Amino acid sequence: MMQNQQGQMQQNMHTGAVPQQLNHGGHEIMDVQEVLTGTIDILNSYMMLRPQIKDQELRDILDRQYQFIADEYNITLDCFKSGKDPAKPTQSYKMNQGNDFIYGLSPTQPKRPLQSMHEISDANISCLMLSSIKSAATRKTMAALEATNPVVRRVLADSIPNCIEMAYELSIYQNKHHYYQVPQFAQADVQQMMNMFAPAEIQPLMQNNNMAH
Repeated sequence: MMQNQQGQMQQNMHTGAVPQQLNHGGHEIMDVQEVLTGTIDILNSYMMLRPQIKDQELRDILDRQYQFIADEYNITLDCFKSGKDPAKPTQSYKMNQGNDFIYGLSPTQPKRPLQSMHEISDANISCLMLSSIKSAATRKTMAALEATNPVVRRVLADSIPNCIEMAYELSIYQNKHHYYQVPQFAQADVQQMMNMFAPAEIQPLMQNNNMAH
């Protein structure tokens, strides 16, 4: 058995092939490790933050995101270890609320660091959740760009829109409760900026090259 394994390893060295479970480049290994570690940190922080939540709506968001993130963590770990398709396919996260934003600014109290644990509010918690999800989107994007294993790359790429959806869900929640305000340009300025661009005229490059001659 040992001789067969050694012979296979020598053959792999000559052909450049590697077993599927080892089909990962060095940059991929480091970046996926960051993704998995960061995901554990999110799950741990969600668990620690949950008892501090006062609003049932935010608690429901946290619970749904926690379950989805934990499931996605297992899927990523599965394909990372095996180098093959995970046992469970990737899913798409769906939020339960609408996408209407309240635009404009209203007076609020200046923000400052917390002075004690008693000051922790749903605004603080939803902000921490949002920051965590945004960071996860960045880590997964970097890892997907470095991945050499095609399955790991696809799983990471499929996960990025889910981070965007979760972040959007949290920003809508914050906006609805006036924790996150969205300024807006004057309508005339918006229209002018939208009209600064025109559609591209798409032509084959070969045709353009011939015209140059």
